[in-house]
Amino acid sequence: MEGLSQPPRVARPQAVLFACGLNAVRSPMAAALLQQMFGRAIYVGSAGVQKGELDPFAVAVMDEIGIDISHHQAKTFEDLEDTSFDLVISLSPEAQHRAVELTRTMDCIVEFWPIFDPTVIEGDREARLQAYRAVRDHLQRRIRERFPPGPASRV
Repeated sequence: MEGLSQPPRVARPQAVLFACGLNAVRSPMAAALLQQMFGRAIYVGSAGVQKGELDPFAVAVMDEIGIDISHHQAKTFEDLEDTSFDLVISLSPEAQHRAVELTRTMDCIVEFWPIFDPTVIEGDREARLQAYRAVRDHLQRRIRERFPPGPASRV
């Protein structure tokens, strides 16, 4: 849109952190999707404001597209061994606040992608799986838009 400034972007960062509330659904899914696209070309991590248990519905919907996240170990921002990220993508408001705190003194871009929390959906197994699939597909679209194939350069 005309007149609105866009935040500076890293065309293809070398290291990306996805963050959400519990590191149990959205951030592990996003990290696995980006990792599948770029392999070792980009270091990808995930963290949560708190540490949760990996959600079996997240495991199931990722398995549907051939990505195994069953061995994911949830971690918090404090558990990160390395904080040398070029880009932090927050997927929940609480993670956004924590990411801004974390990167206050770092040369790092923080982006906020408000992604729906599928754990709030009630209903039968199929209804819940549909909510998780919608989140997975939304993340996949956002990641493909944000990280198009091309040269690995910084902007």
